[in-house]
Amino acid sequence: MKMTSIKMKKILEERLQCEEWKTVFNRDKDTFRVEWDDSGKGITITLPNVISKYENRGEKAVDELVDHVQEALRIMNETHELSGKEQHIYPVIRAASFPIETENGKKLVVEEHTAETRIYYALDLGKSYQLIDKDMLEREQWTEERMKEIASFNVRSLPIDMKKDTVYGNDFYFQSAQDGYDASRILNEVLLEKLKVEFEGELAISIPHQDVIIFADIKNPEGYDILAQMAMKFFAEGLVPVTSLSFLYEDKQLEPIFILAQKKPKKNRKGDE
Repeated sequence: MKMTSIKMKKILEERLQCEEWKTVFNRDKDTFRVEWDDSGKGITITLPNVISKYENRGEKAVDELVDHVQEALRIMNETHELSGKEQHIYPVIRAASFPIETENGKKLVVEEHTAETRIYYALDLGKSYQLIDKDMLEREQWTEERMKEIASFNVRSLPIDMKKDTVYGNDFYFQSAQDGYDASRILNEVLLEKLKVEFEGELAISIPHQDVIIFADIKNPEGYDILAQMAMKFFAEGLVPVTSLSFLYEDKQLEPIFILAQKKPKKNRKGDE
């Protein structure tokens, strides 16, 4: 039987039962919200997005969502300090449409990245992390510059373990440690410069969701179309989608690639006449 918003709402109500939480279903907006009773702190789930993932991946998609919501709600009720936890601070990539304030009005620390993406900063808590807001920095008398330098160092220290796939003469390298920071590896300039030197063709990069990054050695026009198809597939499946667009890496800059079927970018590539 076809999954509907009402059926998904009932599944989530059963899976997210807790005396300290309350749930609210908004039929008009097609959303399901879980929050700490009377506090206003909580998470809003867009049901059509969950249903789409459920249809693609089955119960596993619901399991992952429930784990994510439970952990996020737990963190909301705790206070965390940055001092002494410097090695657990990382940058995270989010879509440009991602909020720049918490639901309680606290301003998150953000940095512009591309037209499609922004950089946020997180304190890793093991199974999950908390996005760092400006109040946290002020409370501990940290500057944004200090915090960003620490995060930049830490992202360069993340392990790289890529799997390679070759399609129509183009090489695709997948990094998916699922540590919450796979997409963040796009901020490792040392890695990008190394790949740029090693690759035969153009270096293209895709960060469709938080838990995967694709580095592509594009050697012919078909490579762009293949990368676009991969990015769209991953984007649709990700728990935390980022962007379905891919990027060319040139002169230490990321340029978005707009791809139509069988159309290659106007930018000249190595080997073009």
